[in-house]
Amino acid sequence: MQFSLKHAAIATAAAGMALAASHAMAMGGASGANVTYAVQGNIGEVVWNPHKIAPLTAVIRNGGYEIKNAKVRIVPKANGQEIKYDVSRRQILTHGGIPVFGLYPDYLNTVEVEYDRVYNGKTEHFQDRYQFYAPPVYTMSNGTPMQSTTMFNAKPEIVKPGFEDRLYLIDNQLYSAAPQGGRFVWNNPTGGALEWAFNSEVGIIDTKGETRWYLLASLINDTEDPWSSGFMMGFQQAPDGALTWGFGQRYVKYDLIGRKIWDRRLPSAYADYSHAFDNMQNGNSLLRVSSADYRRADGKRVHTVRDVIIEVDKDGGVVDEWKLMEILDPYRADVIKVLDQGAVCLNIDASKAGQTLSAEDLAKQEAEGQFGDVAGVGPGRNWAHVNSVDYDPTDDSIIISSRHQSAAIKIGRDKKVKWIMGSPEGWSDKFKDKVLTPVDAKGNKIKCEGSKCEGGFDWSWTQHTAWRIDKKSTKDVIYITVFDNGDARGMEQPALAEEKYTRGVIYKIDQKKMTVEQVWEVGKEYGHDAFSPVTGLAQYQEDKDSVVVYYSTAGLTFDLHAGGGAANGNIPDPWICEYRWGETEPSVKINFTDAFGYQAFPISLEKAFSQN
Repeated sequence: MQFSLKHAAIATAAAGMALAASHAMAMGGASGANVTYAVQGNIGEVVWNPHKIAPLTAVIRNGGYEIKNAKVRIVPKANGQEIKYDVSRRQILTHGGIPVFGLYPDYLNTVEVEYDRVYNGKTEHFQDRYQFYAPPVYTMSNGTPMQSTTMFNAKPEIVKPGFEDRLYLIDNQLYSAAPQGGRFVWNNPTGGALEWAFNSEVGIIDTKGETRWYLLASLINDTEDPWSSGFMMGFQQAPDGALTWGFGQRYVKYDLIGRKIWDRRLPSAYADYSHAFDNMQNGNSLLRVSSADYRRADGKRVHTVRDVIIEVDKDGGVVDEWKLMEILDPYRADVIKVLDQGAVCLNIDASKAGQTLSAEDLAKQEAEGQFGDVAGVGPGRNWAHVNSVDYDPTDDSIIISSRHQSAAIKIGRDKKVKWIMGSPEGWSDKFKDKVLTPVDAKGNKIKCEGSKCEGGFDWSWTQHTAWRIDKKSTKDVIYITVFDNGDARGMEQPALAEEKYTRGVIYKIDQKKMTVEQVWEVGKEYGHDAFSPVTGLAQYQEDKDSVVVYYSTAGLTFDLHAGGGAANGNIPDPWICEYRWGETEPSVKINFTDAFGYQAFPISLEKAFSQN
């Protein structure tokens, strides 16, 4: 078989770029028909969405040449945000060409690439300009009148100098739950949170509010298959720039071009991943799961609910586990009894808004053997609701956020509690000396009565995320960011729901003195407008010495006179803010409409494409 190559180059002198319109033609013979591939530039073809799940990406194939020193620029729309990045040799070799990230949907994109082409021992430098269309991206319908937009509908309000280049990954859910997923329950043994399946909406936006990356989640997340169903949660950008997250019975790793690195089922002894995935400094991963088969002290076998942490190695083997129902007190009911039962994490039920549980309710659960994803006490119920886990390499410990205990807790490799950051009410004698003591900036003890303290200090309540700020922490003194949702603040429900508010908070913990100081807070000034009863994030960003706060369910309300149920309310209007260290006025504020948010954080293109 013989091959011939015809190509013609058209120079665009004004732009100083080469625009090549050429075709590589494979002449068929006995082995097949003629095949023609469109080629722009001086290397190979453009392959749009090469891995099927990331439709705002492409790869410009190397054309059989060796490519070095590549740079990519997505030409912005008028007054748009420029995306440009260097491409490492590792990325070029991995993708078989130059990876392209950040295309605009439903738009004829212009992409400029610069690179060295090596052929027959000769190195030539090229600057090429490509133009190709990326189609619209879409979301699914949730079948209710609440939904009115097809994407994130982001509206930037504030973007200060130094933050114009930000790209934010947004992980929202398409409320309500997929009915197909609701058909599945665990019954061997009973309980668990298998039914907790939602359609995920995951993308990356720029500071102009434009969508620049989108995940076609349904291609790997099938709500009709119990082994691949589940709301996608716990996104992190790993040190190599790829994304890790989990959903239901799976945990996965994909790069930003959509290439699968691994996609695994949970180990058989565990089930129901959600919320928390941590890429540890030792190369392993921490996953928040449940026990798939746990025998209680009374002999009953149950699926537990959101109360187990496992450490898995790079090959998926389980290195260690933290069974929190054996480490902590699963019968501490103080917080459980004051939760607003209308919004227990994503289990939104307007008919229960403002209601709380009594000791009699909890006793009835136990007497009747009610297990599953219900707020309650004891293994087999949602007593802990751990929604974040973070590794501290300085003492080989983990830090967890337990929503239903309103506490951030540090636990060692030996499974012993090191400290508890939360209200002292209700802890058994075993843990009383582990509760941190609030102090002011001078180290003086703050007066507290019950769950309420003077001097502006407050504990976090039904919080999400408790993450160590590695850059600013030492072995003895650590800083953690917490998203304080604020339900059951002060261990009670307020007289008026409008009194509730949400905060982003930074605490300083002296692990030797066993003290905690509140050093920064935002959100309280917004009052009820920012109140996010469920979900959310507060996270330190080392590159800009800043803190991101995602008020993820701000504005969530319900019409209790329309029969109850989420379909009679409205989808929240969340917003994301980023604050310079120590400041309380945001450097970035981007508003969303009709978006049930979970988490959001910046993405680094340097990590994703420039590292070797």
